[in-house]
Amino acid sequence: QVRLVEFGGGLVQAGDSLRLSCAASGRTFSTDTMGWFRQAPGKEREFVGTIRRNDGSTYYADSVKGRFTISRDNAKTTVYLQMNSPNTEDTAVYYCAATQWLGTPVRDYQYTNWGQGTQVTVSS
Repeated sequence: QVRLVEFGGGLVQAGDSLRLSCAASGRTFSTDTMGWFRQAPGKEREFVGTIRRNDGSTYYADSVKGRFTISRDNAKTTVYLQMNSPNTEDTAVYYCAATQWLGTPVRDYQYTNWGQGTQVTVSS
């Protein structure tokens, strides 16, 4: 069973930067495609981005494209979400997730393992 733990959430001012980390254990990390999702109060959980297991290619939601970057360190079994120029609409609980789904999974049902989430609050 994969265990995922997110770190790095907190309060950040709009326009600053914040990096989230997600440490994985319990399965060979390099075999998992990793994703980031978020859920704002009163809203459904939404896809942020994903990094594929085979080639490390990334895919992002339009709302964060060009501002957020996902990377992974297989040796450290950690995936990162670099948030640049966040705005107040990025305020949410951020979750990392793991899957062995082939292709580019962008739906939450395509992921089998989830972290507990970390709160990110962007102030104006």
